[in-house]
Amino acid sequence: MPPAAAALDGRALAATSTPAGSPIRAAGILAALAIAAVAVPVVADDYWYNAILIPFLIMALAGLGLNLTMGFAGQASLGTGAFMAVGAYATYNLLLRVPVLPLPFSLLGGGLIAGLVGLVVGLPSLRIRGFYLVAPTLAAQFLIAWTFNQVGWFSNYATSSAISAPHLALLGRDLSSPAGRYALTLASVVVVTAVAWRLVRSRTGRDWRAVRDGETAAAIIGVPVSRAKLSAFFVGAAVSGVAGALWAFAYLGTVDARSFDLDRSFQAMFIIIVGGLGSLSGSFLGAAFIVLTPILLSHLSGTILGTGLDGGQIANLQRVVFGALIIGFLIKEPNGLAALLGSLVDRRRRLAHRPDPLGEDR
Repeated sequence: MPPAAAALDGRALAATSTPAGSPIRAAGILAALAIAAVAVPVVADDYWYNAILIPFLIMALAGLGLNLTMGFAGQASLGTGAFMAVGAYATYNLLLRVPVLPLPFSLLGGGLIAGLVGLVVGLPSLRIRGFYLVAPTLAAQFLIAWTFNQVGWFSNYATSSAISAPHLALLGRDLSSPAGRYALTLASVVVVTAVAWRLVRSRTGRDWRAVRDGETAAAIIGVPVSRAKLSAFFVGAAVSGVAGALWAFAYLGTVDARSFDLDRSFQAMFIIIVGGLGSLSGSFLGAAFIVLTPILLSHLSGTILGTGLDGGQIANLQRVVFGALIIGFLIKEPNGLAALLGSLVDRRRRLAHRPDPLGEDR
């Protein structure tokens, strides 16, 4: 085996033996789940559900979908908004036209349909690579939005081409309240994230990382490059499709194709750049930053200036902050908040175990 290929294979295998499965990290994940599922519903009110928790979880899921395609497999994409739209409209039509289908299966079906669209959009990746892949995904972004606006069947011939959330219920339990929609979103995010965590540590995940680190070397060591690329587009689009369905039904309630425009795709890209490319936890860190920053800017403006900023000013200030942070991360910490926090934890751990002057471990 050539040295470059051997080194690449070693990096791919080493990536699956990270301390993500350590008892400490597992305990932290379980504690976070317990807080999200038990403690949050006790203290949260409708504002927290509607303005912070639900959009945070959904955008984390959208960022996770793009991270699987772009961060783990190295396939550039600006079509996250389009895949979210496909998931939303597909789930809507499944709930409308197949009413006997339970809600979880409708969400799954919408995600799978979005994955198939992502598979088609990813076909040009078999011939082109790198930044040039942005072109077909950008074309899909505009084409899919135009299709949903022009073909009335997708919106059940609504005059505005908008779709409204049907009655959300599962096993006879009403999920239309803010707490119910939060429970639906949290359960969906936990299940999808668990599947993604397992997938990136499987043979498929190793193939993705091999293609990302060096496509030629990956082909030399026997990685099925074409299958790895297409599977990355399929899985990433499917996850984004579930996020789009939740955005439509668990968050907004009524959406049209304009709710999933190019800005939504850029938002997902900001999430993974700020949070960390190739990191599952980075998707959640980036989403927290994206969701909380406008709220913090609004409160800070009221505290410092004595008056709150309007929505347009907050949006412009948010763009400035995002742009500055992206430049800063690309220069100082290209791997985002996840790597930054990881290095801080490692540094603290080394300091805690540093031997004292008497030669005894602290």
